[in-house]
Amino acid sequence: MAQILIRNLPDDIKEGLRRRAERHSRSVEAEAREILSAAVTVDPVLAWLDGSEQLRREHGGLDLPQPGRTAARPVVPL
Repeated sequence: MAQILIRNLPDDIKEGLRRRAERHSRSVEAEAREILSAAVTVDPVLAWLDGSEQLRREHGGLDLPQPGRTAARPVVPL
């Protein structure tokens, strides 16, 4: 596994990380690992939405036919 060293981390950020780790019953290192992992992990739903938006832009969207309107159903008293 790789390692990372973060220099010049402000004291208040380190303290906030420590408090957050304590709330989650983790070490500061494990909490930082979790935060970094969540920040770079791709959510498949969001990736799909991004891809579908690009397709709509490239192909001018999608026009679906609107269904015809029908008369309202009668209300049945209870």
